[in-house]
Amino acid sequence: MRFIIRWGINAVALWAAIAILPGLVYAGNWVGVVLLALVFGLVNALLRPLLKLLTCPLIILTLGLFALVINTLLFAVTAWVGNFIGISLTIADPFWWNAFLGALIVSAVSIVLSLILRDELKGRKRRK
Repeated sequence: MRFIIRWGINAVALWAAIAILPGLVYAGNWVGVVLLALVFGLVNALLRPLLKLLTCPLIILTLGLFALVINTLLFAVTAWVGNFIGISLTIADPFWWNAFLGALIVSAVSIVLSLILRDELKGRKRRK
């Protein structure tokens, strides 16, 4: 159940980034966003731990700000993989700036939704 909630959070966060940021061009329907959210989750699950391990000194040196660079890179990889499998998400020029803003929006929306749904994510019942 947690997987489906996380997947939904990622889908809403990606949709919000596409809707807010004019530098993200998406030509598709909501099914593509849901599939892109799956790609986003897989990219984050597979690459994020490795990148954080390899860049740990930079993350410590920059007091965690280098994690934003990692998020930007993972967002760009998600767009690239999405384009490779036929989900057309294009990051317009300036590429890295739009990827950074897209990753920032996805992170912010994901944090807010995770806080709202924290009981469901932990498998607890809400108290009245």
